[in-house]
Amino acid sequence: MFHIALHNPVMPANTGNIIRLSANNGCQLHLIEPLGFDFEEKKLRRAGLDYHDLSNVARYPDFASFAQAMGDRKIFACTTKGSSSYTSVSYPSDCVLLFGSETSGLPDDVLNQFAAEQRIRIPMMPNNRSLNLANAVAIISYEAWRQHDFVGSA
Repeated sequence: MFHIALHNPVMPANTGNIIRLSANNGCQLHLIEPLGFDFEEKKLRRAGLDYHDLSNVARYPDFASFAQAMGDRKIFACTTKGSSSYTSVSYPSDCVLLFGSETSGLPDDVLNQFAAEQRIRIPMMPNNRSLNLANAVAIISYEAWRQHDFVGSA
């Protein structure tokens, strides 16, 4: 199944929502530190609700550790600086969808590690900054899953 990775998430409610989302779409969630909150924070637990224990969450001390753990999996950097729409790429079943922090996105040193065709974006109206992180993760992860006919769903 697909992998969702959050690089330096800072808002516990978003991460909690993404934990719940990951439990429901069968994705493994990867959190790349530093986190902008305590992992046991009340807002994180509330947003994740009872799904927290159902999802598969891994944590990494930095991007290099995460990248090494992903091995040969194709990683898509999901960014407002992307050159391709998220609907125009084919997602391998074990690919990684990498998202940056809510306040600053993916740092340039991480983003520059990906070829243009691996930098994807969600189209938006001009002059808007970005979508909520949990919403962006939902949009792109469900497109990837749709391309595989929602395998494993009920």
